[in-house]
Amino acid sequence: MSTTLRTALLLAGLTALLLVAGQILGGPQGMRIALIFAVILNLGSYWFSDRIVLSIYRAKPVTKAELPVVYRIMENLTARANLPMPKIYLIQSDAPNAFATGRNPAHAAVAVTTGILNILDEEELTGVLAHELSHVKHYDILTSSIAATIAGAISALANMAQWALIFGRNRQNNGGGGSAIANLLMLILAPLAAMLIQLAISRSREYAADEAGAKLCGHPLWLARALSKLEASNARKTMPAAQMHPESAHLFIVNPLQGAQLAKLFATHPPIQERIRRLEAMGS
Repeated sequence: MSTTLRTALLLAGLTALLLVAGQILGGPQGMRIALIFAVILNLGSYWFSDRIVLSIYRAKPVTKAELPVVYRIMENLTARANLPMPKIYLIQSDAPNAFATGRNPAHAAVAVTTGILNILDEEELTGVLAHELSHVKHYDILTSSIAATIAGAISALANMAQWALIFGRNRQNNGGGGSAIANLLMLILAPLAAMLIQLAISRSREYAADEAGAKLCGHPLWLARALSKLEASNARKTMPAAQMHPESAHLFIVNPLQGAQLAKLFATHPPIQERIRRLEAMGS
């Protein structure tokens, strides 16, 4: 099964889970409300997710004069990929990392930390930026934003179920709403299932971006070397903003929560060693 098809099926599963949660909580009317809720959230995510995440990490736009190496690499990669030049942002953080955001290639941004510029050589940085540009080219950020907003809507419905249980308000007499037991099951299982699906989408897209990025730069081992360095460094350094906003961890090339206990709870990335193994196989 292709990565694109797998991602589409996972998104369909998230949407179905949201509708079922709405049905359990409020019957047919609850399902309609859940669907409207998802559409509104997705529209908001489509237009504003990039601004939100850049503000979370206090990313600042930088000019070509300020980061000439990054601009030179990105100009070469965008020309090769036939993509417009994304806006470049810098995050003041010793933790080496990078992410891409934006609803489409014409409105994309790539952010790098000061830490990643300090530990990677130009070849390794090229591999990382090719990975991020591949996310942009294949609309992965939009996919991840949709997944995150649907998962958030499911969590919101679970919170509503919690209050329904507390006050004993279920809708059995109003169009087939769920019982207290059904509400309890939704409260426990729906957010867990939503998180697992969301994480599966994120991990799937990371493998695809690794492969596409390696092909774009033409040297899979450049990215493999970069991932090895980033993994080792992020095991010692964390980003406080990422710990405060773990829902944004999936955006980064490596998990920014690596040095924290939260890392195990938000496994948004596939194992680094498996990613490196695949890249080394491409380069052999």
